[in-house]
Amino acid sequence: MAKQLQYSEKARASILSGVNQLADAVKATLGPKGRNAILDKKFGAPTITKDGVTVAKEIELKNPYENMGAQLVREVASKTSDTAGDGTTTATVLAQAIYREGVKNITAGANPMEIKRGIDKAVEVAIEELKKFSKPCQTKKEISQIGSISANNDHTIGDLIAEAMDKVGKDGVITVEEAKSMSTSLDVVEGMQFDRGYISPYFVTNADRMEASLEDAFLLIVEKKISAMKDLLPILEQVAKMGKPLVIIAEDVEGEALATLVVNKLRGTLNVAAVKAPGFGDRRKAMLEDIATLTGGQVISEEVGLKLESVKLTDLGRAKRVNIDKDNTTIVEGAGDPKRIEGRVKQIKTQVEETTSDYDREKLQERLAKMVGGVAVINVGAATETEMKEKKARVEDALHATKAAVEEGIVPGGGVALLRCVPALEKMKLDHDQQVGVNIVKRSLEEPIRQISINAGAEGSIIVEKVRGETTNRGYNAGTGEF
Repeated sequence: MAKQLQYSEKARASILSGVNQLADAVKATLGPKGRNAILDKKFGAPTITKDGVTVAKEIELKNPYENMGAQLVREVASKTSDTAGDGTTTATVLAQAIYREGVKNITAGANPMEIKRGIDKAVEVAIEELKKFSKPCQTKKEISQIGSISANNDHTIGDLIAEAMDKVGKDGVITVEEAKSMSTSLDVVEGMQFDRGYISPYFVTNADRMEASLEDAFLLIVEKKISAMKDLLPILEQVAKMGKPLVIIAEDVEGEALATLVVNKLRGTLNVAAVKAPGFGDRRKAMLEDIATLTGGQVISEEVGLKLESVKLTDLGRAKRVNIDKDNTTIVEGAGDPKRIEGRVKQIKTQVEETTSDYDREKLQERLAKMVGGVAVINVGAATETEMKEKKARVEDALHATKAAVEEGIVPGGGVALLRCVPALEKMKLDHDQQVGVNIVKRSLEEPIRQISINAGAEGSIIVEKVRGETTNRGYNAGTGEF
């Protein structure tokens, strides 16, 4: 296909037009009094959102040059969303301001490369300043405030997230799902849960709820399939003498081995349940190792020289309770050695830091959560599908924001922290056009608070000047119109 070309002033003007069209749509959503955007969908009902990156992703412009500008800023919003999970609108406002001011100065004759170097240096100084303002976010109240603000001042969502974090800890996994009812609720799964149920329904202990619940149980963790009964018999006899229930976790249990277990269960000789091992391949080995560490048992594998027929009671794991339904198995209060568990947790944390794959990182974090605290599920309820999607997106945003806050701390909101970085930039003295780059960043840092004020119906410039004269942590609350 033949290429079209544009140069210098004309090219910059086209890109600026694209940047402005996308950023103007996105920045209308900024702040407590920001507007919602309605996005048309080819299928189903329109989507209502106040999330910057969701609006940005929907925008495609007809003019290819303008579209390039729009896509550049869209990339800014997407990257912010991937890295921090929230703050996408603020990032878009900053990107627009930097590009707009940059184009003005280049038109006036400044050198673009020198401006870029000045901008980079100023950004480094601003980041260092923000780190100085940052303070840890630890209390339940602070976590709730962060969640509420990110969820568009919805305190119910903030409280739910704070509650979830309190229950599962900062390393725990919190997932967001669509509820079947209109109310939003929190479910916490204590202990370790994995997505495999009983192999045969004959193992159930509660026929009404179709689940097996085994108190103070032994756990036999086997890497391979079990089909021959003679391999299982010695350990079954030892467990039966102890009069305790037994849970078998293996790749599969089939044939005469399964038949014998079912017969023993039905006769009441032995309270037993068999479950397929979670995961596949190397991930399965790792998860079985996690379960063994958590329950104080051994993975029975020929790789480590352990044969099923020679297993002793000391090789089995122990747990206060094991609940099994047709889809999930939950191990509560495993009897593992706390030092071994801690060592395993450190090992998984190191793998999380070193992996380059997002999928692997997510799976490792799930394993980590199961080892340390458990899993919380926020079930989002709403009256219609459109409302459900909008609310679920807000909860996910709020969750990302609170996680980032707990990991890296919080700064004064409402664009105040960015404004407080300006004095540090005023001390910078660089050569020629690099100083122009610093001035561009200085002007751009005022833009978020200006836009928040404009969206709230106030005069942006007046608010910026007033807040500039206030002490470090004081600013403008656009929600109430107070300083």
